Amino acid sequence: MSEFIVFDLEFTSWPGSLEQDWSAPGQLREIVQIGALRLNDDCSVVEEYEALVRPLANPRLSPYFTDLTGITQEDVDQRGRAPAEALGDFLGFCRGLPVLSYGNDMVVLGENVGWARARGDEVKNGFLSATFLNIRPWLNFIVPETADANVGRLWEVLNLPKPAAGREHSALFDCYSFTAALKHLHAMGHWLPTGFL
Repeated sequence: MSEFIVFDLEFTSWPGSLEQDWSAPGQLREIVQIGALRLNDDCSVVEEYEALVRPLANPRLSPYFTDLTGITQEDVDQRGRAPAEALGDFLGFCRGLPVLSYGNDMVVLGENVGWARARGDEVKNGFLSATFLNIRPWLNFIVPETADANVGRLWEVLNLPKPAAGREHSALFDCYSFTAALKHLHAMGHWLPTGFL
């Protein structure tokens, strides 16, 4: 039985940062939360992964980010892990498996690994032991009404039951929304791009 990972990231943001592609001075896409699910080939959850990460360039979360995600400064201060530690642990969770995102989260992951290594921090595990793929274009092609939906709203757009407790823009909830969409598409006879799994 094959297994694969779906993952989602929440990263530092400010009003207008998405529209400006984080181009304002000092606005880096520093990961604050990682969520992931290891799934088997029928999209049943085998294992969960979740971590809070302490941003270093912008250690104070913006009110915009907190309103969007529900993650508070206290959450990060008390439970946040050092970036290199959290990134290495997550890459270890992915080791040897296909890893799917709904969007280019692997780019943000790569940025954060690069910054950690530039600081001289060791990031255990690497990208080469997993295969990352953004399947948003495929999913949007199969179900065009999802084109404007973020990952945390896929379940709503597809008129599916709420997949888990929580809310959109919480990385683990977004993974459950993503999984619900994949399971729905599988039931409709659509499966992931040939050769990926």
